[in-house]
Amino acid sequence: MTTATETGTVSVGELNAYLARPAGGSARGMLLLPMITGIGAQLRDWADELAARGVTALVWDPFHGVSSDDTSIEELMGLMQKFDDETCLAEQRALLDHLFGELGCTKAGVMGWCLGGRFALLLGGVDNRVANVVAYHPTVPGTPAPNHTLDAAEHTGRIEAPALLIYPGADTLVPVESFNRLQAALESREHGATFVQLFPHAEHGFSAKARQENPVNAEAFALSWPQALALIDTTTAA
Repeated sequence: MTTATETGTVSVGELNAYLARPAGGSARGMLLLPMITGIGAQLRDWADELAARGVTALVWDPFHGVSSDDTSIEELMGLMQKFDDETCLAEQRALLDHLFGELGCTKAGVMGWCLGGRFALLLGGVDNRVANVVAYHPTVPGTPAPNHTLDAAEHTGRIEAPALLIYPGADTLVPVESFNRLQAALESREHGATFVQLFPHAEHGFSAKARQENPVNAEAFALSWPQALALIDTTTAA
């Protein structure tokens, strides 16, 4: 059954975020960390879908006001290169505070895609309030970008919540060695179930609608998304 929802842009301190939630709110929450598109149509659609399932979804705005709706991917990539890991994590933790505070969530997880997938792993490693961590094709290159000051594998090994790692085998940005390190870090944990999905021929960013003209990518998303939703439903249930 589809739940009536409320959607719109909200202010959290000095941050802007997109909020989609069941009418009247919900005790179940998810923090969504975007791919290069920022809070574009793709992320709003996913947030709206979660809200219709009874989950409050709050979307981080990595670019502070611009997205693929009004800005080219090339410009967004330039902005991304200026990110600071610690600053981004502080913003994300402020949004978690808002989910658990004013929005009234008692359980909330984090899900990210590409650059947001990497941050989901980092956030899960520093904040044990999260009920789950879902990392869609996280952008963890073999040689860290100059502004990647925090080690994704190290933080992944600190996650205490159930975690789902999703990797496309034809990822040209993230070598299989990076995937292996992340998987090994998850499996080394004493707490938190580990779920791993490997799609041998899917490409980086396969979850984006723009990439699903390739049938391999479309199939990978069709298989992965229901399992991600099931994990969210189970781990955020009262």
